[in-house]
Amino acid sequence: MPTPLKTVAIVGRPNVGKSALFNRLAGKTISIVHDQAGVTRDRITAQCRRGPAWFEIMDTGGIGASTDDVLTDQVQIEASIALDVADLLMFVVDVVDGITTIDQSLARELRRTSKPVILVCNKADSPKRKLNAGEFSKFGFKDTVEVSAAHGHGIDDLVALVAERLELQESTETEDAKTGQNVRPLKLAIVGRPNAGKSSLVNAILGQERAIVSDVPGTTRDALDIQATWNGKKYQLIDTAGIRRRAHLDTVVEISSVDRSVQSIKRADLCLLVIDCAAGAKMQDRKIAQIILEERKPCILVMNKWDLFHPDAPQKDRIEFLDELMRREFFFLNYAPLVAISAKNKDHIGKLFVQIEKVRNGAQNRIGTGALNRLLANAIENTPGALGRSTHSFKLLYATQVNEAEGFAIPVPHFVLFANRASKLTDSYMRYLEKVIRDEWSAPGVPFKMSVRGKGPKKAK
Repeated sequence: MPTPLKTVAIVGRPNVGKSALFNRLAGKTISIVHDQAGVTRDRITAQCRRGPAWFEIMDTGGIGASTDDVLTDQVQIEASIALDVADLLMFVVDVVDGITTIDQSLARELRRTSKPVILVCNKADSPKRKLNAGEFSKFGFKDTVEVSAAHGHGIDDLVALVAERLELQESTETEDAKTGQNVRPLKLAIVGRPNAGKSSLVNAILGQERAIVSDVPGTTRDALDIQATWNGKKYQLIDTAGIRRRAHLDTVVEISSVDRSVQSIKRADLCLLVIDCAAGAKMQDRKIAQIILEERKPCILVMNKWDLFHPDAPQKDRIEFLDELMRREFFFLNYAPLVAISAKNKDHIGKLFVQIEKVRNGAQNRIGTGALNRLLANAIENTPGALGRSTHSFKLLYATQVNEAEGFAIPVPHFVLFANRASKLTDSYMRYLEKVIRDEWSAPGVPFKMSVRGKGPKKAK
């Protein structure tokens, strides 16, 4: 069993640069950075891969926030949990603003903990600002580091101090991971419109209140990367902000949240499109599904709030009606399996993971070149298309499945057809050939890429 990574929680009052420091340590932009107080709400985790060994970093909502955010109490609870589970605390202060009453209160609280604390004096990007860091010495913390998260100054010193205090040493496990020898967790992007139940699904999978759940639209703002294990298999859950219509986005932060959700779709191995089936599919649900289709991402349609969908009707009738209804609404995602769950009641979560593994395993199988050519040749012979068997119709010369680049946990099959008069192959006929392949070769949840090469203009579906 791999050794669990040590956890470092980044704490401090709002707007001192915690998220900027988190992103710098993670080596990528995960937390939203904005001057608005209270932007970060959930505990956000990632791995810091700098130094002798990896460790987990946790961004938290600003402690002691005094904002108009109705979720402030829940944010404080989340930050308190981070303090409890962390092995080391980074107490971030702002050398530009100097000491505040909230800083003083936090310092008193952190001095009471038995865990190691590193005082991180942020925004020290000039000699004058570094001098300002001296006033924080009155807090009495032994370990102090001056950094500029925005510019990367002092980060190496900070990581070295963390490694020293946590006694981190180079491990074989870390080396294997750095060289790519370990199999990485499957990335599952949990997407949907606001209040569909995405964060509730994350909590149901984890068996704990990990993501904040609220009726307030837009509760989740960052795309949260959360490690999870189900039946011994590792997954990386990407809990995203609800994707709302741009016309309804009120602030720069909300726009950034939605853009981050779209980016999460692009980097995911598999998208779980969560739909409130009790409320019915909305136009925004279909727009999100269209994004998934355009990005050629494997997908599962997760029908949440199943317990509220015609609860008094017979079970069989409910399932048949739901399947018929949603297949009509998402006809363009006909490759996506449908799973009905209740995240709130933790019902059928196991069925969802059975389907996730079916998608993963099905994508690994390849159809043989000989079998593919015989299958398509027979289909074309029996259904030659609108042009019939005239001398002006196309002729399939050869078909093959192209090897995609390595590194995809769920590879998307790419079928290339070589034909004369390739331009005669219409989009509708290409969809027919795709259906022929799907009927013979089951690959649930996985989109196909179909392209044609030969005489005439090249075209791709």
